[in-house]
Amino acid sequence: MSALSKELHDTNTILCYYSKTPQFTKFEALNPEGMACVYKNPNEPIEARVKDLLSRMTLMEKIGQMTQIERSVATPSVLRDLSIGSILSSGGSAPFENARSSDWAEMVDGFQKSALRSRLGIPLIYGIDAVHGNNSVYGATIFPHNVSLGATRDSDLAQRIGAATALEVKASGIHYNFAPCVAVCKDPRWGRCYECYSEDPEIVRNMTSIVSGLQGQPPQGHKHGYPFVAGRNNVIACAKHFVGDGGTHKGVNEGNTILPYEDLERIHMAPYLDCISQGVSTIMASYSSWNGCQIHADRFLLTEILKDKLGFKGFVISDWEGLDRLCKPHGSNYRYCIYASINAGIDMVMVALRFNIFIKEMTSLVKSGEIPMSRIDDAVERILRVKFAAGLFEFPLSDRSLLDTVGCKPHRDLAREAVRKSLVLLKNGKDLSKPFLPLNRNAKRILVAGTHADDLGYQCGGWTKTWYGCSGRITVGTTILDAVKEAVGVETEVIYETRPSKGTIDRNEFSFAIVAVGEAPYAETLGDNSDLTIPFNGANIISSVADKIPTLVILISGRPLVLEPWLLEKIDALVAAWLPGSEGEGITDVIFGSHDFKGKLPMTWFRRVEQIDQSSDGVNSSDPLFPLGFGLTYN
Repeated sequence: MSALSKELHDTNTILCYYSKTPQFTKFEALNPEGMACVYKNPNEPIEARVKDLLSRMTLMEKIGQMTQIERSVATPSVLRDLSIGSILSSGGSAPFENARSSDWAEMVDGFQKSALRSRLGIPLIYGIDAVHGNNSVYGATIFPHNVSLGATRDSDLAQRIGAATALEVKASGIHYNFAPCVAVCKDPRWGRCYECYSEDPEIVRNMTSIVSGLQGQPPQGHKHGYPFVAGRNNVIACAKHFVGDGGTHKGVNEGNTILPYEDLERIHMAPYLDCISQGVSTIMASYSSWNGCQIHADRFLLTEILKDKLGFKGFVISDWEGLDRLCKPHGSNYRYCIYASINAGIDMVMVALRFNIFIKEMTSLVKSGEIPMSRIDDAVERILRVKFAAGLFEFPLSDRSLLDTVGCKPHRDLAREAVRKSLVLLKNGKDLSKPFLPLNRNAKRILVAGTHADDLGYQCGGWTKTWYGCSGRITVGTTILDAVKEAVGVETEVIYETRPSKGTIDRNEFSFAIVAVGEAPYAETLGDNSDLTIPFNGANIISSVADKIPTLVILISGRPLVLEPWLLEKIDALVAAWLPGSEGEGITDVIFGSHDFKGKLPMTWFRRVEQIDQSSDGVNSSDPLFPLGFGLTYN
């Protein structure tokens, strides 16, 4: 035995030796038994590396790889000693307030270095919800939310946004993006409606091209179902939430989708076929139920359908504390929840905080035979397959050369393009022969009003800086008011009032008004809404202005909202701007006529909320205010 082999054998710490080449790219040596260390050799096939590494792992290390914990509990000793497979940042969980990408990279690298000191040196995956750009990071480009992108119908745009997002995520040292959401939203009362591209499965399928943007385009001949990540500028993607989360009864978040299997497959499962064909690496299970069975414990859907029938070879991850949600009908029997979900087909568990209990109970369940070792090995194989496909063993640490991409002009220009392509013109003039738009940028004096005219946080919506979003100058960007001031001529005076009253408005003082109103930011259950009226007394703000001045209304929302006939009659033009993100100039590009309107409604715009319950599809297409696909243009 050589001196090097003896040292490694005696310390029993790591089975392979590498030269000090940066990022461990040069394979050099043998393990103590004189056998090639396959799993560390980048020249070996992925499946051979998976098999080799799995054969070296203890039960504790395997369970550690199946465990994803929140960054707040990720100490160096936990990562090293338990061989934790993944860390995530929950919404708003940042290194510190307004941390930039370099700060994130420093933090993630610190965690990674601890993981690499584990016995086998298995790198961890760091995950985050970068659902419309790297939205947790100060200064990142915030793209429009998915409902906006669905209005564009532009699959190439979605792919380019995915590629830009991947760069900004990787610049932060992060490897894994919990996106895209490919739910088919059948009820706008659902609090995650804005995370969906459309109510139409075909539109959603078209927009899954974002997966190839995030992960890279698989080469011709790529084996179906296998995870694919092209290189260091790409991230691991996650299609979510499997399956039917957009079709729950009355749009209740985490509710029950009541459908025969044929309809579940035709409507809600269809987009996953496209994601899998593009090599999506992970799929997240839904909190929701299907015909009363919680999907986190549904072996038929997770294993027999997703893995066996659809051929998915990546890993299935639970949602945040998804096993805890599973426990609700079973009291506090966490052990049962672990047993049910792992046997159903969950591979990695987003445990988040109470990982010690999870690991203890998992170990006991395996040793008792209640969870077979074959199920554990299958889960770990899938996790390792993704890690090898993503190149984490060769390049575990951040690439600081990517930092200049964060919030760069090309990315902001792309976001601006997405905004202008997503705008849907719903009304243009009280008289069809006299269109109100485009606006005159050389008008003498204009009024900009409304709660959403100068609020970047409202413009970005949920999943921006925090989980549920917030108001104010939360990041770098351009509000509608900023954009208007930039767009108009030097002789034009712009007056801004958040909530003007009728008594303070003189018809003769203004050429026209731009009123921006809409929803406050929200996420998930906090966004469930049964009445869908315009918040912040928005209808009255519109009315007080439109009674006195010719008015364009810009509606900032994650879904269609109630538009009363009397209100529609008062206004001169109406634009659905959805949740446009950080680049407000995309709006003024269009309303002042530099570009035409291109957006088409991704959802049916109902007349009354009661209509939503009158159709098995969740929307009433027989008498809509505006039908799916509606959108006016200048020409």
